Amino acid sequence: MNLKKIFPLIVVLITLSVLGILFIQMSWINNAIKLKHQEFIREVESALIQSKEKIHSKFIYNAKRFFSNDESTQFYLKYNFTVEEGFTKSDFENIISKQLNQNNIKLPFEFCITNSFKDIIFQTDGFQIANQQNDFQMLLSPDDSYVSHETLFLDIKEDKNQIIREMAWMIIASIVFTSIIILAFAVTVRTLVNQRNLSEIKSDFINNMTHELKTPLATISLAIDALTNERVITDTGKIRYYSGLIKEENKRMNKQVEKILQAARLEKEEIELNIQSLDAHAVIQKVADNLSLQISEKNGSLTLNLHATHPEIRADEVHFSNIIFNLLDNAIKYSKESPHIEVETATGHNNTMLIKVKDDGIGMDKETQARVFEKFYRAHTGNIHNVKGFGLGLSYVKAIVDAHEGKIKVESQLGKGSTFTMTLPTNLK
Repeated sequence: MNLKKIFPLIVVLITLSVLGILFIQMSWINNAIKLKHQEFIREVESALIQSKEKIHSKFIYNAKRFFSNDESTQFYLKYNFTVEEGFTKSDFENIISKQLNQNNIKLPFEFCITNSFKDIIFQTDGFQIANQQNDFQMLLSPDDSYVSHETLFLDIKEDKNQIIREMAWMIIASIVFTSIIILAFAVTVRTLVNQRNLSEIKSDFINNMTHELKTPLATISLAIDALTNERVITDTGKIRYYSGLIKEENKRMNKQVEKILQAARLEKEEIELNIQSLDAHAVIQKVADNLSLQISEKNGSLTLNLHATHPEIRADEVHFSNIIFNLLDNAIKYSKESPHIEVETATGHNNTMLIKVKDDGIGMDKETQARVFEKFYRAHTGNIHNVKGFGLGLSYVKAIVDAHEGKIKVESQLGKGSTFTMTLPTNLK
């Protein structure tokens, strides 16, 4: 299946999966908090029931001084129970506190006890009457009491932070694993994007390579056919001409293959530099002379403003020449009908030399500027074959400049041209 078609589907599916996992994780945490809250309520209610049993036990214990059997004491409890008899506010505080602790609740509380007429019998200082509807309630009187119906209101605030602390390891683990999933998703998407870009670059490279090699092969084929012609065989001049043509086209193919091999060696870091003292101005002048005919054929111009006061640099002469050639060749390729190119040098800071190659060509947008030094990347100009090359020139320039411990950057505007600025170390100490 075509990567361009399947890529959006993969991104959508992974995105939906991550969102689904996030939703499940949030739902799980939310349900866990709700369960903790329900557990808290059950523990408080259990403590209240136990408190009621303790209060009844104490009341019955006091009654056993007058009654000899359980039936009589239960009868006495049913018809005579009241918290006002034999209890103090401290008794209730102690009983409630003890039962809460036994149910693993160690939180401050306030309480209030009212009678059948809603009159307050006991009340702690911090109890808020207005909050009675939100408090825990427990009927202290026996359910079948005939005398009174006294109710306990317990105000105890659930510690939300305590719930979070108890669930901290689960929440942290959930966040960590979710982050890992999101990171894996991001890496996957990035890998897919890179794969798609590589696929496009590979297709462009194959198309460009086919075009670059097809032209000299066609020329060689025609020249060979011409050499077999009887009229050419007897003409020494034509034989020399066609033989020279074959030789030149063969050189051209060898150069193209060498560029590809050179790029492979750069990737494996197998290129060794022969660093020596070099006159940068002399090299620039030599390369400019070699390209002067090509520029003249386009009715263009090449201006050299070599103003660096110390043009001696430490560099590999062959590779430095290639750098200048590639920058100038690139300026010619992407220029208008009559290119106007300017090379300027200047003395930089910290024993460096600045070399600028400026053209008035088609320029580049922001995306192209960001990727122009990538291997095999070529700016699209409408027709893939309207600019010759494999997209290796500027990646080679960047690699060699880096190998010389220098820097290179590009500034460009669409329709107004580009300026490549290179910084290389000089011979100065």
